[in-house]
Amino acid sequence: MDRLLVAGILVLAAIGVAWLLRRRRPAPPTQPRWPVPGQVDRTDFDRPGAPWLVAVFTSSTCRSCDEALVKASALASDQIVVQDVPFQTRKDLHRRYSIEAAPTIVVADREGVVQASFVGPPAAAELWAAMADLRPAGPASG
Repeated sequence: MDRLLVAGILVLAAIGVAWLLRRRRPAPPTQPRWPVPGQVDRTDFDRPGAPWLVAVFTSSTCRSCDEALVKASALASDQIVVQDVPFQTRKDLHRRYSIEAAPTIVVADREGVVQASFVGPPAAAELWAAMADLRPAGPASG
């Protein structure tokens, strides 16, 4: 009977230690979610009457911003205005739209509603596919 009592105490002690160790384990790391505006004022950007705006929020200290701007610039047309918004010269817009990461790309329709966004340099195919998906249903087709 004594052995059974000792075994029971040891099992309870082991369960208690396991429970304490599990509580001490840190939470798994998470990826930060950078805010992206849901709406922009088209008069803050070039050609506010164009059906689509692709605003590329950049910084001169960002290595991948040039790559993102080159990919976005390929979309420029009479229907799509692509605008570089560098932090160093347009801090007002970065602050107004709470841009905290560069590059951040927003694709806004004629009314300024953000229809697509990318934080970090997107693959060219992703950016072009997003624009292709939006244009037929957007104001440019009307």
